[in-house]
Amino acid sequence: MHGHTEDSARLADQILAYAEDRFRLDPVPLDGPKTPDELARLAGPTITAEGLGGEAALELFGDVLSRACISTDHPRFLSFIPAAPTEAATLFDLVVGASSIYAGSWLEGAGAVYAENQALRWIADLAGLPESAGGVFVQGGTVGNLSALVAARHTAAERSGSRPARWKVAATAQAHSSVKTAARVMDVDVLEVEPDGDGRLRGEALRAALDSAADGVFAVVATAGTTNFGTVDRLDEVADVCAERELWFHVDGAYGGAALAAPSVRGLFDGVERADSFIVDPHKWLFAPYDCCALLYREPELARAAHTQTAGYLEPLQGGDDWNPSDYAVNLTRRARGLPFWFSLATHGTRAYSDAVEQTLAVSRYAAAEISARTYVELLAAPDLSVVVFRRLGWTPAEYYDWSERLMRANFAFVTPTTHLGETVTRFAIVNPRTTEGDISTILDTMA
Repeated sequence: MHGHTEDSARLADQILAYAEDRFRLDPVPLDGPKTPDELARLAGPTITAEGLGGEAALELFGDVLSRACISTDHPRFLSFIPAAPTEAATLFDLVVGASSIYAGSWLEGAGAVYAENQALRWIADLAGLPESAGGVFVQGGTVGNLSALVAARHTAAERSGSRPARWKVAATAQAHSSVKTAARVMDVDVLEVEPDGDGRLRGEALRAALDSAADGVFAVVATAGTTNFGTVDRLDEVADVCAERELWFHVDGAYGGAALAAPSVRGLFDGVERADSFIVDPHKWLFAPYDCCALLYREPELARAAHTQTAGYLEPLQGGDDWNPSDYAVNLTRRARGLPFWFSLATHGTRAYSDAVEQTLAVSRYAAAEISARTYVELLAAPDLSVVVFRRLGWTPAEYYDWSERLMRANFAFVTPTTHLGETVTRFAIVNPRTTEGDISTILDTMA
């Protein structure tokens, strides 16, 4: 099972051929989910005492199991926040798996950690963070937000020398659901701040909420691109309040932070350079495969004090100046999940990334203009970034869902409804440079 044999060599060729064949598909099949009963009938038992054999297992995956998953890199996958990994990043993900790298410590993964830190440095420079900034690639935005808030609370406790009856983190209701999840895991409360009419966290409202709250607020979470609307909070105003109140300033840019690479919208992020911690998910809008979240700290030593694990068997990793990624998040074991992103950056150069993000922004602006020009749909708000939210005039919630299912059944597009202020509407999330203006127009045609 662990030796290299003729069978394993043949299987390697087949797997590489499978990957190459998928790269050549234009577009890839959208596909879609199947019920448990359907999969039981089509796939049957897959884990057996004798094994299926590699060729049969690969065939089963290609013909049945993969076809029961939606391809998030399809150019008309416009729901949630899609993914659009480059071919270089995806190919290098195979290399990472084959290389068997443990990337939790410098001792065991120095070369991988060095490369990941180069990619993190590019993001830190985009955000305007100081040379001292650093961090780690974690699983996703949920782990990134949780790790940043753990560091924030630890820092607040160390600085105050005491603990309040209840810790609190301040955010608006527009913040990502992972903020409430992190609060629940940490057993802290969320101080909800009223957003302005555009859904943004603003300084005046934050001051008012902090004035009305008892002590215990240790961090403020601002969002640089909300999931539902793509709205960017007024980061400069939030930074001012955090500086006044000596509060940790965390910026969740899991989706929208990638737009720091786009000069046309860079001004929306003024103030992000003052963040104590910042996240962005390259697997969303920076063209990396799942799963990859960049977590950065202004002062990494504060995170290290909060997260470093100690044990007798870890003593060889402790002491000295080595950069151990496990010291900066709620993880110990980790794969080198930043390497596919690094490889693509190293391959294509950062200018190509800026151009690709600008391309998706241009298509998003086209979508907003096209919606405004049609009589049967209505734009809810001009997009900050690449999320475009709109309503189909006169439709009931059931009609939205029927329309979405028809697109899916036709293997044409994946566009799901969402809600805003209790109303069912729909949205385009455009992060794939292969999504065209024609794709947008054709989808809108189906709503007529």
